[in-house]
This record gives sequence, C-alpha cells and structure tokens, in this order.
Amino acid sequence: MKKIRVGIIGGAGYTGGELIRILLNHPQAEIGYIHSRSKEGKKISTIHADLEGDTDATFSGGAPLQDVDVVFLCLGHGESKKFLEENTFESGIKIIDLSQDFRMINIAGERSFVYGLPELNKEKIVTAKNIANPGCFATAICLGLLPMAAQDKLQQVFTTGITGSTGAGQSPSETSHFSWRANNIQAYKSLQHQHLHEIGQSIQQLQKNNEAQINFVPWRGDFTRGIFCSSQMNINEELPVIKKWFTDFYAGQPFVHVSDDAISLKQVVNTNKVLIQIEKQGDQLVVHSTLDNLLKGASGQAVQNMNLMFGLEETMGLKLKANYF
Repeated sequence: MKKIRVGIIGGAGYTGGELIRILLNHPQAEIGYIHSRSKEGKKISTIHADLEGDTDATFSGGAPLQDVDVVFLCLGHGESKKFLEENTFESGIKIIDLSQDFRMINIAGERSFVYGLPELNKEKIVTAKNIANPGCFATAICLGLLPMAAQDKLQQVFTTGITGSTGAGQSPSETSHFSWRANNIQAYKSLQHQHLHEIGQSIQQLQKNNEAQINFVPWRGDFTRGIFCSSQMNINEELPVIKKWFTDFYAGQPFVHVSDDAISLKQVVNTNKVLIQIEKQGDQLVVHSTLDNLLKGASGQAVQNMNLMFGLEETMGLKLKANYF
C-alpha cells in the first residue's frame, strides 16, 4: 500500500514536534517536508532535541511544496486562515488544521472544514477533504458531556479544568516560564474561554433542547502536559443508568475508556487516550475526564483524523503507552 505523503506547516512548535514524533513511526505515512519560516535550514533535532538520531531532516522555508497528500497546519490561532489566503494548495491535497480558525467558521475559499472530533463526527471525517481539529479543553470537556447530551440531560453544568504549561505554546510568556509555574496555580479566562463556543456547538448536535449552559473555569497548573476536567451537574437518574449511557455511547471508540476507579493525569500523558470517571452523591453528578493536551488534545487527534480520512485503522501509529513513573 502506498504511504501517505505528509507536509507539516509550523513544525517548530509543540504540536508540530508531537506530530513529527508520531509520523516518524507511523507505518503508512512518510514526511515530505517540515516547514518553518523562523527555523529554515536548521536540523529538526536542534529544535526538538529528543529527535536526535531519529531524523536528519531540516526545516524548509518559503513557499510550501505541493508533492504531498495531506498538509497539517500547526500554526497559531489566526495564522492558518492567513496562510491559506497567501498560499494555494492543489484541490486534491487534504488539510488538517490544528488552530481554532475553522472550528466555528468552517469555510476557507473553496474549502469547507469538518469539525474533527471522531467520537462525534466519524462518518463525516471519513469522507472529509479538510478537518478543523478540536481544541484541547473542548475535547476533554465534550467527551465528558456528550453521552449526557445524547440523553437530553444537560442543563446547568459547572466545569473546572487544569492544564499544563505546554497548552500555552512554545514561545515563553509571563505565565509559562518555570519560575512562575513552579508551585503555582492560577484561574484564567473564567467563564469566557474560547473553547466554550465549540463545546456548545458539539452539544447542540446531540441535545434536542437548547437548555445546556456550560460554566467553565480553566486553571493553569504547575506541570508541563495534560488536562484534567471535572464537570458537576444536577441529575435524578441512578449511577448505574448513567454509566450505561457512557459505556454504550463510547462502545467501539478505541481511545475513550470509562473507568470504575479514580483516574489520574499520569495514566494518559504521552498517549492518545481519554479516561472518564463518573461519581454521584445524592442528585449531584460529577464527570471527570483527562487527556494529554498535545496528543488527544492536538497532534494525536489530528493523526487519528488522518487515519480515518485515508481509510486506515483509526489507531494506526497511536498505540502509545503512558510513562506512568
């Protein structure tokens, strides 16, 4: 079987680095080029030091090459739209965008984008030419809520979520460098995080009424990677009934696992997995969900979408194990 030839735009950042690591070991993919305007001509391993010995490739610059089957856009928010306005790709080349540019407004010229959450839109992804890869918090929160939405049970939901410093990108900022993050936690963008729009959009695909209101407070954590979310809501149904909603909804979804035991961040870091745990006291339900923000929350999910688009096994190249200790 002919391998999928891949181009990466914006390969110097965290999501670009994770994508390179996955694709170097993907049995049905080969990297055609890794583009970076700021690192042109430099060896990949000088930026992503853990790839020393794995590749001698260098970053390309200037106009992107055309000789590929799919292009991943690992650019900052607002940059993907601008890039596609300034650069034209042949119509047969598929695009997977990891920014938020096409998650809500899904048109770029003649290209229309499908929201790439496989557990919600798998049938559309299989036939899609262009994918808007979901946000990390959006993925974690949605996968904790979609089975409830399918039962029309979401009303007032109160969600807290904590994320590692890699969620802020590779460029240093006031709240991402070590001396600020170490032994420190901070709430930010309370009740106004940008991922709320795509969370609402996904819930509305399943919930027939318009009663769901997600109140989300995100936190910056003092660790590098991973997301842990807890969503609390009022519900009358018994816990075994609710658990069955979840297990039935995610039957056949290889990366989502509903656990009877307490879940933790270390179980999912460096994997494409999502773990979900459900607890109930009285009429109060709490749904915990956790994932790696750079993998299932970004590059791993992007490769999962690529696999589906090209008719490959969904898990190909993504059977990654957490390094728990």
